[in-house]
Amino acid sequence: MRKTNISYLFIYLILIVIGFLSFFPFYYILSSATNKSLDIIRGRLFFGVNLIKNLENLLTAIPFLMGFWNSMRNALVQTVGCLFICSLAGYGFQIYRSKAKDRLMTILLLSMMIPFATMLIPLFRITSSLKLLNTTAGIVLPYLSTVFVIFFFRQSTQSFPIELVQAARVDGVGEIGIFFRIFMPVMAPTYAAAAIVVFLSGWNNYLWPLVVLQRESTRTLPVLIAQLGAGYVTDYGVQLLAITISIIPTLILFFSMQRQFVEGILGSVK
Repeated sequence: MRKTNISYLFIYLILIVIGFLSFFPFYYILSSATNKSLDIIRGRLFFGVNLIKNLENLLTAIPFLMGFWNSMRNALVQTVGCLFICSLAGYGFQIYRSKAKDRLMTILLLSMMIPFATMLIPLFRITSSLKLLNTTAGIVLPYLSTVFVIFFFRQSTQSFPIELVQAARVDGVGEIGIFFRIFMPVMAPTYAAAAIVVFLSGWNNYLWPLVVLQRESTRTLPVLIAQLGAGYVTDYGVQLLAITISIIPTLILFFSMQRQFVEGILGSVK
């Protein structure tokens, strides 16, 4: 009995250490956002009284609110478009399965090994020729069809009861109606999990917006935050405050859809 208590105590100690190591970076960002840059350099770990001043400096240093809106708009458009196109593709790959489609899926999965940086020049030339620079469409189009999300929906569709499709066909429901009226409601947890992944990708995207968005009025939040550290002197308090505010939407999205995210990852179907 005593050995069991000691083992539980050892496990709890390990979990406490892991929890502290996971939480400390967030605490450091939050506390540093309220301190002066000099205090942060000196290693101050406690909350300060410089939050309002840092906020004023942030709003004057970069067009933060405009960048926030640009990031939110681009991320939402990317999320909605990607979920629709990729879920439709994943549904088609699984419901209308064939050897040719399996080979095509294999080729698509192999394409994931190609680094995005190698496609920057051709993507930029295509976007420029279509006159989509400095636009939401230019940012979103390369991400509307993502192989990972297609594969995610294809795997999740394996747990979708095919009997529902067969019953709907007997009742005279068309294939498009089956997708919108049956598949999408049943696969809601999968959509929630994919929405979190796609939104995080769009919200934190840096490299492609840096290349495509050449006007300051169209730049997204990650690009503007990077500019805070590009000068001769970096105000770390302002920079960390900007980072703190930028992670709030992702935290709200994750915690509000946490249960659906877990269900979607596990592939459960209600």
